Amino acid sequence: MKSLIYAIAIASILPVTACSKDFDNSTVDRFDLSRYLGEWYEVARYNHSFEKGMDNTMAQYILQDDGKVFVLNTGWKNGKFEVAEGKAKYLDPSGNPGALKVSFFLFFYSEYNVMMVDQDYTISLVGSKSDNYLWILSRTPVADPDLLKAVLAEAERRGYDTSKLIWVDQSRNIDAWEDD
Repeated sequence: MKSLIYAIAIASILPVTACSKDFDNSTVDRFDLSRYLGEWYEVARYNHSFEKGMDNTMAQYILQDDGKVFVLNTGWKNGKFEVAEGKAKYLDPSGNPGALKVSFFLFFYSEYNVMMVDQDYTISLVGSKSDNYLWILSRTPVADPDLLKAVLAEAERRGYDTSKLIWVDQSRNIDAWEDD
């Protein structure tokens, strides 16, 4: 029993100690939350348990009257449509632009760092406190190739391994996008 408890304790701290310290997850210098609101398609991401096997993933950010942001994440997993509702808080617009906290469960919040967004707010690079999390988001199901190249270069410059990115199948969203 002691060895099981010890193993669980070690496993619980591994994600913290296994993270590289040679990465830059700082947020953008300027950030306009009102321009960031709306729909984003997930172009690529690092693999993690809460989105494992999902495709056609999207996020929608909607400002609420209380200043918090309603977050609606959707996607398909094993042929089934999945929805996750959450909330985000914009922490310090003047001191740390692009830093939000996002929660999908009670009062447990995770960092959501907008590390890059183009001037038209059409593509975004998002990370967290750990280099185990990385997302590339686009306003369209297929990102502009030149903007995507710039985002990938920025991720690499910051110390992220872009070869670990999973490229998200957006075929259902492309079909819906073209029908509009």
